[in-house]
Amino acid sequence: MADSCLLCRIAAGEVEVAELYRDELAVVFDMPESSSWRQAPVHFLAISREHIPSAGHVRDEHGPIVARMLVAIAKVAEQMGVATTGYRIATNVGDDAGQTEYHLHLHCLGGRKLGAKG
Repeated sequence: MADSCLLCRIAAGEVEVAELYRDELAVVFDMPESSSWRQAPVHFLAISREHIPSAGHVRDEHGPIVARMLVAIAKVAEQMGVATTGYRIATNVGDDAGQTEYHLHLHCLGGRKLGAKG
């Protein structure tokens, strides 16, 4: 765990979030409605429990982690009522893409018709 990494602290259970899913490989939590980062009526994040800086740092041995993150998103999307209407999964890699937290995380957006840019 990187001590200064907010998402590591969330994964470790040290920071309170609206948790939607947790297992040994991944955590999913809801983006607070008051957050300026929230981009859709349904917006939650799936994070790896292991510190991986970004999708650009994923290696073969991380396959089970990434697969679990995707399975967790599918389960939570069902719970949140967007599995049948559709949702978007996105991640940013590096500064030019807008990555602000250097810990692997996938955004899930849904709950309305999403345009090409959100």
